[in-house]
Amino acid sequence: MSYLDFLAEHGGRYIDGTLITAAQFLLAAVLAILLALIAGLMKLSANPIAKGVAVTYIEFFRGTSLLVQLFWLFFVLPLFGITFDKFTTGFIAVGLNLGAYGAELVRGAIQSVPKGQWEASYALSMSPATQMRRIILPQAFVAMLPPWGNLIIELLKGTALVSLIAVSDLMFEARQINGSTYLSAQAFGTALVIYYVFARLLVTPFMRWLERTMRRRMGRA
Repeated sequence: MSYLDFLAEHGGRYIDGTLITAAQFLLAAVLAILLALIAGLMKLSANPIAKGVAVTYIEFFRGTSLLVQLFWLFFVLPLFGITFDKFTTGFIAVGLNLGAYGAELVRGAIQSVPKGQWEASYALSMSPATQMRRIILPQAFVAMLPPWGNLIIELLKGTALVSLIAVSDLMFEARQINGSTYLSAQAFGTALVIYYVFARLLVTPFMRWLERTMRRRMGRA
């Protein structure tokens, strides 16, 4: 079978799998960004309880395997009466894991804002919330975007693990096609190319555009 014949026969399944992967990626990214922002701010809090919760979340999810976390959510939590469908379990696990890494990026970016900016906003009698929203976070956002670009790529690759709980994503379809055709090079090679195109032609250009846009808005172009 030629590669064109292979694509003609199985291309539809790859398209379906890619759409599921895209959905998993977008939902996990939104969850990871929200958790990273919340946990990053909580870790900087003077409240010991908030800080303790953030540290516990960050260290647990950074210190354990994403695969184990995925299996825990899908196979163990139902034993305690907490059940998610496989699609939901997939993006929650990936989002929780990458959000812990992102929280440290948020914390570091906020702490990198020059002390003079904090003092100037304090001198203007801004409330802590207004100070963070209008002065600190916009500058921190510019600083954290480059490392976030790498983290988002890692998040995309992490979604491949959801195939292990039978989410019919791109990797799941590639494994199923390989199992029925034994054409490993074509089956996994096609998946590899799709993941690369997704990362190189969609995610990376978007993150670079966002970096340029934010730098211009902050007068750093």
